[in-house]
Amino acid sequence: MIRKRAANVLIGTACALALTACAVGPNYHRPAAPPSAAFKEEQGWTPAKPAQIANEQWWSIYDDPMLSSLEQQVEVSNQNVKAAVATYYAAREAITIDRSGFFPSISLGAGETRSGGVGTYSSSATGLISTGHRVYTLDASGSWDLDIWGRLRREVESDVAKAQEDAADIAAARLSAQDTLAQDYFQLRAAEEELRILKTTVQAYKVSLQIAQNQVNAGTTTLADVYSARTQLEDTVAQENSVQLTRDEMEHAIAVLVGKPPSQVSLAQGEFTSTVPVVPSGLPSQLLLRRPDIAAAERALESANAQIGVAEAGWFPSLTLTGSYGYESSALSTLVRASNNVWSWGPSLADTALNAGATLGQVRENRALYDAAVATYRETVLSAFQQVENDLATLKHLQTEYTQDKLAVVDAERSAALTLNQYRAGTVAYSSVIVAQTALYDAQITELGVQSQRLVASADLVDAIGGGWSSAQLSQRNYGVRETLKSTVD
Repeated sequence: MIRKRAANVLIGTACALALTACAVGPNYHRPAAPPSAAFKEEQGWTPAKPAQIANEQWWSIYDDPMLSSLEQQVEVSNQNVKAAVATYYAAREAITIDRSGFFPSISLGAGETRSGGVGTYSSSATGLISTGHRVYTLDASGSWDLDIWGRLRREVESDVAKAQEDAADIAAARLSAQDTLAQDYFQLRAAEEELRILKTTVQAYKVSLQIAQNQVNAGTTTLADVYSARTQLEDTVAQENSVQLTRDEMEHAIAVLVGKPPSQVSLAQGEFTSTVPVVPSGLPSQLLLRRPDIAAAERALESANAQIGVAEAGWFPSLTLTGSYGYESSALSTLVRASNNVWSWGPSLADTALNAGATLGQVRENRALYDAAVATYRETVLSAFQQVENDLATLKHLQTEYTQDKLAVVDAERSAALTLNQYRAGTVAYSSVIVAQTALYDAQITELGVQSQRLVASADLVDAIGGGWSSAQLSQRNYGVRETLKSTVD
C-alpha cells in the first residue's frame, strides 16, 4: 500500500511538473518589416475608374461572365493548387502526429516462449523426449515521455505554423493561377481584336488595290501601283496567321490553368473590353495582412523560431514513465490467474553525457535558419512593395499613353481617307496611300497593345495587393482553407 501510494505521488508530481513547465527557447515575436508610409507611384494620380474588391472573387470587377466561369474552375481543377492543398493536409497530419506525444502510448502483447538445451532431453523407449521449458505471457505495457522542457510543445508550435504557412501557400498558388489566367484571357481577347482590325484593314487594302487597277485600266498610272497595293494586301493577310497562333496559344494556356487538356477547351469569340478597372492599392502596411506570400513567409519564421526551442531541449534530461501489467505461466490453461500476475513500473531519467557538440551544433543551426527566415520575410515584403509600385507606375503611364493613342488613331483614319481620295483624283502618288494606310494600322495596333497592357497590369495589381484574401483567415478553423477545397484532393 505504501509503495502504491508513493508511486501515485511520484506520477502526480511528474505530471504536474510536465504541465506547468515552461518551454525552453525564445518566444516568437514578429520582426519589424521594412517601413513605408505610402506608395510613391500612387501620389498625385487618380485612377480613371477605381474599383473595390468585395471578396476573393476579384475578377468580378471586369464584369465578364466567361472570365468569371474560367476563374471559378481554377480553384477546384488547377493542378498547382491541388498540389498545395495536398501539402497542407500532410502538414496538418504532422500536427496530429506530434500532439500524440503528449499522451502515454500503450501496447498489448501475447506470446509463447520455448527454451531448452542438451540437458533438457531424456531417453525413452521411443527415443529422446524434450523436457524444455515453455512460458506463456499476456501483458499490457505503456510509456510516457513527459514534456518537462517543452520540446514537444515547441514541435507542435512549429507544426501549426508550418500548416498555416502551407494554407497561405494555397492562397498564393490560387491567386497566382487566377492572375495568370486573367492575363492570358485578356491577351486572347486582344488577339481576337487584332484579327478584327486585320480583317478590316484587308478590306480597305482590297479597295485600294481595286482603285489602283482601275487607274491602270484608265491609263492614269502604271502597274507599279498595282504591285505595291497587292504586296501590301498579301503581307497583311499573312499576319493573320501569326495573330491566330497567338490566340491558340493563349487558349491552350487557359485550358491547362483550369486543369483540362487543350483539346477539351474551345472559347467562343468575345468582345475586347475597353474598361480597365483599377483597384486602389491602399497603404503599404496593409500588404502585410493581404498578401498570402508575405503571410507564408511570416509563418515560416515562427516555425523556424520554434525549432530553436526544440534544439535547446536537447540540453536537458528526458523523464519517461514506464509500466507493464500481465500474466506469465508455463501452462496456457492457468495463465490468467492472480498467482501468475506480474507487473512493473517506474520512472527513468536519461541525459546525453557527451555527443561531440551535436546539441550545440543543432542549436546554432536552427538559429541560423531563423536568421535566414527573417531575411526571407523582409525580402518578401520588399518585393511586394516593388510589385505594387511597378504596377501603379505602369497603369499611370499607360493611362496617359492610351489617351494619346486614341487621338492618334482618329488622326490616322482622317489622313488615310484624305490620301486615298487624293490618289483617286490623281494628285498624289500611290506611295502616299501606302504610308497613310500603314500609319493607320500601326496606330490601331499600338492603341490595342496599350489597352491590353493596361488590363494585364490591372490584374497584376490585384495579385500584388493580395486579391480579396486576408491573413486573418489563418486564425480561423481549418487554418483558412475552405472546406470546398477538399474536392481538389479527391
